[in-house]
Amino acid sequence: MPINLPSSLSPNTWPFDLKLLTPPAYLVGGAVRDALLGRRSHYFDLDFVMLTRAVKTARKIADRTKGGFVLLDAERQIARVVFAGGTVDLAQAEGGSLEGDLLRRDFRINAIAYNPFTREIIDPLDGQTDLRLGVLRMISRSNLEDDPLRLLRAYRQAAQLGFAIEPETQSAIRELAPLLSRVAVERVRTELGYLLSNPNGVPWICRGCEDGLFSIWFESAIDRFDILTKIDASADKLAVIYPQLGKEFGHQIRDTIKTPLLAVAKLAILADSDPTIAETQLLRLKYSNAEIKSAIGLLNYLPKLQAKPIAEMSLREQYFLFRDVGIVFPVLTVLAVAAGVAVEDISLLINRYLDRDDIIAHPTQLVSGNDLMEYLKLPRSPRIGQLLMEIQLARVEGRIATREDALKLAAELVNQSV
Repeated sequence: MPINLPSSLSPNTWPFDLKLLTPPAYLVGGAVRDALLGRRSHYFDLDFVMLTRAVKTARKIADRTKGGFVLLDAERQIARVVFAGGTVDLAQAEGGSLEGDLLRRDFRINAIAYNPFTREIIDPLDGQTDLRLGVLRMISRSNLEDDPLRLLRAYRQAAQLGFAIEPETQSAIRELAPLLSRVAVERVRTELGYLLSNPNGVPWICRGCEDGLFSIWFESAIDRFDILTKIDASADKLAVIYPQLGKEFGHQIRDTIKTPLLAVAKLAILADSDPTIAETQLLRLKYSNAEIKSAIGLLNYLPKLQAKPIAEMSLREQYFLFRDVGIVFPVLTVLAVAAGVAVEDISLLINRYLDRDDIIAHPTQLVSGNDLMEYLKLPRSPRIGQLLMEIQLARVEGRIATREDALKLAAELVNQSV
């Protein structure tokens, strides 16, 4: 039946002309679902099902619009056109018809299609009722078995949409959880990343752990729920008190790694409390070296902040803490508060971190390695690095303050070792 859908589904908002599609062609999946829910996104992700010429149509769209063309699956006839603001996927209908394709999808809310030529909604499984009820309901158990990653997607979509998982679907997910071992870890890591970055993701991560979805990778995660479930509230609390610190929770380790610092903190708690075991777990999921190093740094220092009053930490201990945790220090404070450390206690370290002139949190060099080699007539060797460290610690502890002091100390240390 004709329907007045939100303007977000109008072909006028697409990055290509409707005339470039060869009917019959149908918009399906998340774009239709989100339009019916009134959800908007800055990044468009349009999925079309076509009965014929899907790849040729994608190539034609890319050629006419100067978009990027990517052949995703030659056998199943799936291609992508990449634009500056999003992607458009075109796929040949599985099962030879639109209805056959929709019947092969994961959940009923994702099995709704829109015909842009007739402005008709095609909803053979009554997914619109589930949208109104706010539930995720599987189309069939066998569809979940065909691609076990759909088990994780249920939790991710529940978090994103604020939906519940229908009881029979939940039961099937629990029973099928062991099948996730068949899924490429890169795909698992992507879904987990969505949950870690979503403000509503933690409850669903906990539910997933209880239902056996993460036991393959994080055997003891349930033991740390007491900290995991308090992370977001602790971050909010600190952001109110220290707005500048709060701005950094969403920063990324590197521009090329799109994992927010707060997500890294949650990942660290999801992993084993033993840093050695945690490193093995994160390597198994093929996290980057930067992500693993950051998570391990958090795991190494969280127990130290819990072990004794922060006010009793020596200047040397504080220096090594800032040096070792680096960019993830802001979320170390979040984990500490979530683990029971009082904000007043950790404020000592936070104030140092926020003071860019603090030489303990943000040390600068009084002399360089070349300065030492020239002044002391020493060759390049590990000894130069050791001297630089001794100079840095002496400055942190207030024993030296100038370049001249540093050179004099280095000379004394060299003479003592002769």
